[in-house]
Amino acid sequence: SYDWAGGREAMFRFGASAGPAVILALPLFEEGNRTRTFAVGLLRELADRGVAGLLPDLPGQNDSPVATEHAMLAGWRAAFAAAAATHGGPLFSVTIRGGSLIDHDAPVVGRWQLAPAKGEALVRELLRTARASGDAVAIDLEAWSDEGGPVTIAGNRISRPLLRDLDAADCVRDGLVRVVRLETDPAVADRKVDGAPLWRQSEPRDDHAFANTLADDIADWIDRCAN
Repeated sequence: SYDWAGGREAMFRFGASAGPAVILALPLFEEGNRTRTFAVGLLRELADRGVAGLLPDLPGQNDSPVATEHAMLAGWRAAFAAAAATHGGPLFSVTIRGGSLIDHDAPVVGRWQLAPAKGEALVRELLRTARASGDAVAIDLEAWSDEGGPVTIAGNRISRPLLRDLDAADCVRDGLVRVVRLETDPAVADRKVDGAPLWRQSEPRDDHAFANTLADDIADWIDRCAN
């Protein structure tokens, strides 16, 4: 576990307790549920390559004691930074999709991002999901003074302030940043790889070949950053 200003959360650790390590931020909400098994496999592959791994639960996500409707972007960033601070050696963040919006305050050497997405795009997808399920959400993303109750999207109760904060959020682009995207993604990247968008699958899936490809890329990038 790790402690942060809002309490205590669970955290998986993989590999050695010293040396280079990564801290992984899952995609947000249901995308995180679909990719968690894959992320664990990725961290195990990295541990086999001599790179330790941390996978913290965030407030309001996974098995957190905090209700999802009380989750806030500032809290996620603070908790992620606190989890990162528990590692004493060189640390890099590995983020997937919306996870790239929460590592801003973490004490990391560099950032490796898989299919990073702007918060605006993620919020639009959430609202489209709500409409498709027949539960359209009425929210003015520009009305910061609107403190109405949480909205329910795909079974998640999400606060309006969180949706507005996410809508305005973007990933870190400065410093040591490596962006990897799927071959089917037209956006700019340092590398394009063949693989399925597991975060869009209807059920959680694993992909060992994809995890091996990404683990090789991450381990090689960390080694080059060190030199």
